[in-house]
Amino acid sequence: MFNDITLGQYLPGDSVVHRLDPRTKLALMVAYIVAIFLVKDMASFVLVAIFLVSVTLAAKIPIRYLVKALKPMRIILPFMFFFNLLLVRKGELLFSWWIIKIYDEGLYNAFFVVLRLAFLVVGTSLLTLTTTPIALTDGLEKILSPLKIVKFPAHELAMMMTIALRFIPTLVEEADKIKKAQLARGADFESGNVFKRAKAMLPILIPLIVNSFRHANELAMAMESRCYHGGEGRTKMRVLRFHISDLVAALVTAALIAAVVLVQKYLLVLFL
Repeated sequence: MFNDITLGQYLPGDSVVHRLDPRTKLALMVAYIVAIFLVKDMASFVLVAIFLVSVTLAAKIPIRYLVKALKPMRIILPFMFFFNLLLVRKGELLFSWWIIKIYDEGLYNAFFVVLRLAFLVVGTSLLTLTTTPIALTDGLEKILSPLKIVKFPAHELAMMMTIALRFIPTLVEEADKIKKAQLARGADFESGNVFKRAKAMLPILIPLIVNSFRHANELAMAMESRCYHGGEGRTKMRVLRFHISDLVAALVTAALIAAVVLVQKYLLVLFL
């Protein structure tokens, strides 16, 4: 379970996606999320899927990494599907038994909610797999830098987000080690109902929380011993610069959003 978490992991490479400016990738990720939530029909989802597969191939990321990113969602996705399926009661009644009633709009809504969540998880995983935490920090700080006029702590916020992303793989690895140690002592995490399994996770969560506080304290002491005082007076080893590939990536993403809007508009006209 813990090894299936890909968020925060970076896969080294020299693809065109890896070489994009982190500011471009962050902005395009926002545009990608907007495109996902604009989608309301299967034809538009096919366009988004083609775009996502194309970016994955361009980044030379193995498909198994993206499938792996969905594994931690194997409980949430079915829950969201049935939650929307049973609670949305609009449209034509398709099935009725006792208190269970399924409507066509509930089925439609449940299907697209699951697709949106899956595409969202895969897209964000693709961002972290192709961008180092340091590059994400620099890109986010540059994007937020105009807010420094109103004394917004852009550097500090970017640093906190980077540290959080950086320690996700570390905590996942530690959780896996703790789980194996508890299994060696005879712990059982598989048998019983949901509540018993949740209670069985306490021997993992408590040491993990203690280790998290220990890592935070060690990191704070290390930063203080190096006279870290935020972003004031700091320089960059790598200066961020936009290239022609960033413009091409922006145009391709803009074309995706335009295609999604046009497809939905013309499909709506056809149905009307």
